Amino acid sequence: MAVFSNVAIPNRILVPLIVACALFMENLDSTVLATSLPAIATELGVNPIDLKLAMTSYLLSLAVFIPVSGWVADRFGARLVFRTAIAVFALGSALAGFSATMPEMIGARVIQGVGGAMMVPVGRLVILRTVPKSELVGSLAWLTVPALIGPVLGPPLGGFITTYFSWRWIFWINLPIAALGLVLATLFIPDLKGEERTPFDRLGFVLSGFGLAALVSGATALGLEALPHEVAFVLLAAGVVSLAGYILHFRRVEHPILDLRLFAIPTFRAAILGGSLFRIGIGAAPFLLPLMLQLGFGLSAFQSGLLTFASALGALFMKMAAKPILQRFGFRATMIANALIAAAFMTAPALFTAATPSAVMLGALLVGGFFRSLQFTAVNALGYADIDSARMSRATSLASVAQQISLSLGVSFAALALEAILGHRAGTTLQASDFPPTFMMIGLISASSVFLFARLAPNAGGEVSGHAPAGPDPLAEARERG
Repeated sequence: MAVFSNVAIPNRILVPLIVACALFMENLDSTVLATSLPAIATELGVNPIDLKLAMTSYLLSLAVFIPVSGWVADRFGARLVFRTAIAVFALGSALAGFSATMPEMIGARVIQGVGGAMMVPVGRLVILRTVPKSELVGSLAWLTVPALIGPVLGPPLGGFITTYFSWRWIFWINLPIAALGLVLATLFIPDLKGEERTPFDRLGFVLSGFGLAALVSGATALGLEALPHEVAFVLLAAGVVSLAGYILHFRRVEHPILDLRLFAIPTFRAAILGGSLFRIGIGAAPFLLPLMLQLGFGLSAFQSGLLTFASALGALFMKMAAKPILQRFGFRATMIANALIAAAFMTAPALFTAATPSAVMLGALLVGGFFRSLQFTAVNALGYADIDSARMSRATSLASVAQQISLSLGVSFAALALEAILGHRAGTTLQASDFPPTFMMIGLISASSVFLFARLAPNAGGEVSGHAPAGPDPLAEARERG
C-alpha cells in the first residue's frame, strides 16, 4: 500500500499504473512513428513501404530477446531488469532521433527493441505474481488504461510534431517519460526473483533467436527492391529449419528458454494461437491507415493523426466494461462473437474514400477500437488463467514472443499485399484504390481466430472471469493422460 498526499493507493492498482508508464512510452512511440512514416521516408530518401524495416526491426529485436526476459528477471530481480530496460529503450529513442540514414534508424530501433523486450514482459510478470487471479481482469484494465493514452495521443501528437516541427522529436519525447518511469520503478516495484535458480538454455536461445530473426527478416525482405527474392526465401527456410531444431532441442532439456509444454493448457493454447491470428490484422492497421490517409487521400500528417487516434480512444472507453462483459458471458462466448465484430470493423477502412465525411471515419474507427480492445483484454487474461506462479515467467516470455511475431507479420503481410497490387497494375506510387483489398485481407485473417476460440470449454477461465467456478489444473490433467 502506497500513500500519496494522505491518499492510500492499493498495490493492485499502483503497480499496474507504474508498469503502464513503460507501456505508455512504447505505445506512444509506435503510434507516433506510424503517423510520421511518409515524412521520415521523404527526408531519408526511401520508399514509404520500405520503411516497414523501421517498424519490423523493432519487433524483430523484441522477438529475439523476449525469451531471455523471464530468466533474467528470475535471476537478477524484476526491479533491476525493469529499470535497466527503461534506460536502454530511452537510449534507443535518443539515437533514433539523431538518425540520418536508413541503417542508422534500423540500428536505433533494434536498441529500442532490446529495451522493450525486457521492459513490458517483466512489468507484466510483476503484476501476474502480485495480483490474485480473481482480480486479474481488473488489474490488467488498470494496466492498459494509462498505456492506451499513448495510442490516443500518438497519432495527433505525431502528426502535429511532423507537420509543424520535425519528426525527430517523436523519439525524443520518450526521454522525460523514461525518467519518470525510472523514479517510480525504483520506489515502488517489488524486487521479485524466481523461486529457484535455473540454468540458462544457451543452445535454445541461439536456435530460437536465429529462427525467429530469420523468419521475420525473410517475411520483411519479400518485395523489397534492396534484396532479391531468393535471399528472402533463404531466410525463411533457415528460420523454419532453426525453429524445427529448437522443437527437437526443447524436449531434451529440463528448463527450455521457450517452454512449448505450456501449449498443453487449453486456455493458454487458445489465447496464444487465436490471439496471434487476431493480432496479425491489428499489426497491419497502424501501418496501412496513415499511408492511405496521407498518400491515398492527400491529408497532412496532422489531419491523418486526428482521425486515426479514434480507434485508441474507443479502446480506452472499453477498459471499464471488460470485466462485467466477461463476468456475464464468459471468455468463450465473448471472444467468438467479439472476434467477428472486431474483424468486421477492421475491414471498414476498405469502404473509405477521399469523399467520406470525417465524422463517419471517426465513428467507425472509434467503435472498432472498442471491440478490438475488448478482445485484447480477454486474450491477455485468458492466457494466464490456468498458469501457476512457478510457470508464470515462462508463460509471459512465450506469450510476448508470439505477440510480437504476429504484429511484425501483420506489417509484412500488409506491405506484401500493397507491393503485389503495385506490381499487378505496374505502378510506382500508391493510390487510394490500392488499400481496400489489403484491409479486406487482414480482416479475414483476424476473423479466422474464431476457429481456435470455438474449441474452448464453455467455462474456460472461469476463475479469472468470475463466470463459472474454477476447474482442475489442465496441465496436471494433460500430464496424467501422458
